Amino acid sequence: MGNGIYKPKRFAVIGAGPVGGIVAAFLAKGGCEVTLCDVVPSLLAPALDPGIIVEGTDVLQAMVSRTTTRIDDLVDDPPDVIIVAVKATALPLIAFALEGFVADGRYVVSWQNGIDTELVLAQHLGAGSVMRAVVNLGCVPLGPAHVRIAFHHRPHHIQELDPRSRDAAVGICDVLTGCGLQTLHTDRIHNMVWRKAILNSCMNPLCAITGKTMAEVINDPILFHLVDSLIKEGVAVARANEFTLGSDYYPYCIDYMRKAGHHKPSMLQDIEAGRRTEVDYINGKIVEYGAQAGTPTPYNTMIRGLVKAFEPK
Repeated sequence: MGNGIYKPKRFAVIGAGPVGGIVAAFLAKGGCEVTLCDVVPSLLAPALDPGIIVEGTDVLQAMVSRTTTRIDDLVDDPPDVIIVAVKATALPLIAFALEGFVADGRYVVSWQNGIDTELVLAQHLGAGSVMRAVVNLGCVPLGPAHVRIAFHHRPHHIQELDPRSRDAAVGICDVLTGCGLQTLHTDRIHNMVWRKAILNSCMNPLCAITGKTMAEVINDPILFHLVDSLIKEGVAVARANEFTLGSDYYPYCIDYMRKAGHHKPSMLQDIEAGRRTEVDYINGKIVEYGAQAGTPTPYNTMIRGLVKAFEPK
């Protein structure tokens, strides 16, 4: 890597759900060697043959090189880059399991929703090995290794946690872009994480507890009032903590949600499937950062409590 050009060829994707399936499919289609890792074997078999099928805004089908249910396999035969695409709730366990992976020239990318997911990884792996991505797409599982992309707002973004890993982050962005998943390097990832998290904080939990799609929530005047209050509260917390959202942020939010259509966001998908949600990493983090800055968060506190009540015990 002495010439500043980092060109990884071997990738592993942890998490064979819709988000992991999409990134694995693009990388495999682009000619990279891809290992798909998940604890659920039934999600993995079709990824090898006939391959991961993606439909919707992008249409492709690609077979991964290998699959495994054990993170230890990734530590024993390490790829260049591991992309973590699991629910944020699984992060502490995964970060702990990946401790043996860390070495020069190997990187772990948090390809997830939520605030501070990269810090959980860095706590175990060190900042030098960890990068954070902001992913701008909405997807729905149709079956194992079969996913529909409901909307895809390119580009995605990546930033390293340690400035010394910048060249590697740029190299990973270049490989992803070459595979058709346009990804740009940024030095403002925290602002982007907050822009995305506030969007998720107002729509995801309301869909989760009402069972409604994004279009149904945004077109219901009473629910729209709650969406509006959650956005404004999230903006107040972000600004109190000196994150920059941009002057156009509020109209951008409303426009983004109106375009999402009859999409069930991941938090509603989780509740319907009886899984834990990522509400602690979204609304819970807004509450946490609000407390830190002395900014009240009654709406986020309430909505987080309601979602937790719906989660399986």
